[in-house]
Amino acid sequence: MSEENQPQPASLERVLARKRAADTFKRVARYSAVRLVTLFLTIVVAIFLTIVIANMGGYVDEIRRGEIRENFNQQAAMNPAIRNLSVEERRQWVEERVRIEEERQGLNKPFMVRTIAYMSNALTLNLGRSMHLTSDSGSRTVRLILLERLPSTLVLFGTANILLFFFDLYVALYLSRRYGSFLDKLVITLAPLNSAPGWFYGIFLILIFAAILKILPFGGMVDTPPPSEPLRYALSMMKHMILPMLALALSSVFLAVYSQRTFFLIYSSEDYVEMAKAKGLTSRDIERRYILRPTLPTIITNFALGLITVWTGAPIFETIFQWPGLGRQLFEAIGLYDIPIIVGETVIFSYLLAITVFLLDFIYALVDPRVKVGGQGGAPS
Repeated sequence: MSEENQPQPASLERVLARKRAADTFKRVARYSAVRLVTLFLTIVVAIFLTIVIANMGGYVDEIRRGEIRENFNQQAAMNPAIRNLSVEERRQWVEERVRIEEERQGLNKPFMVRTIAYMSNALTLNLGRSMHLTSDSGSRTVRLILLERLPSTLVLFGTANILLFFFDLYVALYLSRRYGSFLDKLVITLAPLNSAPGWFYGIFLILIFAAILKILPFGGMVDTPPPSEPLRYALSMMKHMILPMLALALSSVFLAVYSQRTFFLIYSSEDYVEMAKAKGLTSRDIERRYILRPTLPTIITNFALGLITVWTGAPIFETIFQWPGLGRQLFEAIGLYDIPIIVGETVIFSYLLAITVFLLDFIYALVDPRVKVGGQGGAPS
């Protein structure tokens, strides 16, 4: 090969760069496809089990059949024209209308067939109509009912989760710099208190501040009747959010601070941190570049999963504080065996969780150069 035909170093470098880019694209595309299929299959299994469990293996359908028959028996007993018929004719009238109503609701099909059909509709977000619950406008469309309760849950849990996340992060960093101090030992001592759920502390807070001291409301989202002015409405809502947010803080803050403080202590004892100190870097630079950055995947995961739980609310917690959110609605739906509402909330949470887990793999690769999406061993999950 002559000198003119040999590839030049710059040209060879461009060819290798294009080859590396193509290999990277193929690896990421292959990993993404496998990951998406896996997550979708997980959602399918979760929705299927939710439908089966919510229906108690078909027992709720038997309850619905009984309610349909009882309803038409009552109509036959109250209608003079039907009551004057013979026993056989009255029975045939009831049976015919029961059959028509069961066909309309799909109760004439086998349980597994109806479950698969219901699961297919749920996966396409065709959530149907509620069996018992209605929106404030009187609609039984599940989508409208969920959207109506969603803002209340986002206001309470979204605000609480974001404030607590940054508070926990700041205090954990502060304690990692003062290992063994009185405050550090106090947080370690109080961490087991977070084993109790938020509604447990809510009961005591309501008893103290609402029943005894009478300085805060027992529950609800705003005063009754609601203030008409926007500013007064916002102030009323903030007053009603004090006790729920305090209960959420008491149920999580000590354990969260202790956990993050432990991560920071582990990374602050690494050799490269000691080398940075020897070079004379400031404490702020060391924390930002050598302690916070390696822990970013864990911090981001906690923050993302915390935001996902915002969309589900907390059934018992919202019921204790009479907060009109998705959690309280789910509690009511479980008590009424309202399967469409239960499945609807589960479907939305499943999709949000799957999307979050999928995106986290790429976020890890952006914040941590050691992580390669689709590389050997895969991205961390």
